[in-house]
Amino acid sequence: MRSIQFSRGLRVALSGAVLTCAATVAFADIRNYEFKLVEPTVKTGPDKTIAVRLVDKTTGKSVPDAVIFATRLDMAPDGMQEMATKLTPLPASEPGTYRFKANFSMAGRWQLSLGAKVQGETGTVESKLVIQADQ
Repeated sequence: MRSIQFSRGLRVALSGAVLTCAATVAFADIRNYEFKLVEPTVKTGPDKTIAVRLVDKTTGKSVPDAVIFATRLDMAPDGMQEMATKLTPLPASEPGTYRFKANFSMAGRWQLSLGAKVQGETGTVESKLVIQADQ
C-alpha cells in the first residue's frame, strides 16, 4: 500500500516538474530575425554591390547559411514600383552577410525586398529595406 502511494506521489511530482520545465522553455521565433543594410547609401551606376546582414535580434549575432529565395529591387519608396532592376547574388564576404550586384540607374530611394528561410526555423524572414542612391 505504501509503495502505491509513493508511486502516485512520484508520478505527480514528475508530472509537475515536466509541466513547469515545458512552460519555461523558450522557443525561437522567426520574428527574432531581421535584415540590416551594411551601407544605406550607394552611388548610381551599373554593377553596384549592396550587402545586408541577417541578424538574430535576441543575440545580436549574424546568421549564416540562410536561404534567400525572394529578391526584388525597385523604386517603390519614390512611387515608382514599376522601376525595378535585376539583382544578382554574389558570394558572401563573411558569414551572415549576403551580397548582391545591381544596376542603380537613377538617383533616389530604392526598396530592397528579401525573403529568406533560416535553418531550423519555421516561417519566412521578410524584409523591406530602403537604399539611397546618390549621383
